[in-house]
Amino acid sequence: MARSKEFDVDDVLGKAMDIFWRQGYENTSMQDLVAGMGIHKRSMYDTFGDKHTLYLKAMDRYAKSFAARTYGPLEAVPSVKEAVRRLFEAVAYRAEHEPKGCLLVNSAVELSLSDPEVADRVNDAFSGTEKVLEQLIAKGQASGEITAGLPAAALAACLHNALVGLRVMVKTAPDKEKLQAVIDTTLAILD
Repeated sequence: MARSKEFDVDDVLGKAMDIFWRQGYENTSMQDLVAGMGIHKRSMYDTFGDKHTLYLKAMDRYAKSFAARTYGPLEAVPSVKEAVRRLFEAVAYRAEHEPKGCLLVNSAVELSLSDPEVADRVNDAFSGTEKVLEQLIAKGQASGEITAGLPAAALAACLHNALVGLRVMVKTAPDKEKLQAVIDTTLAILD
């Protein structure tokens, strides 16, 4: 008879995600994971597989959580420019307890050249963000709120590039005024 899990799988996966987010894949040992997740090594393997599989699941959880926390609330914002601004500010201004930067950007930098599965997940998440931006821009162009001088797809690609750069900058630049100036200057492209 199989034993029932004595831990909440999503909670434990969230702990692993946080460890990988703070330390990266290569700098995270199995001992770090076991200690941080609060479960036995055997339970970790039985539930999540090896370290690489756990990392992929942590990436998936991060992408899903980011999308739910960030994209959903944008639908209620009446101004398209304000919705785009909120997306940028969600990336720049995190809660103090959260690791700096973005797990997906960290993964892209650390592993995507050598790990096709990581690269696929990063590209999927990046494509999703770019699609959200393109939809917002198209809506703003249709209403006249955003310049129609460039195609929505081109503006979305440009803004997404800036957003990824901002995610990197957040890791090293704690100056909120500088981050806000970067956001303001970037979003001026929509005028």
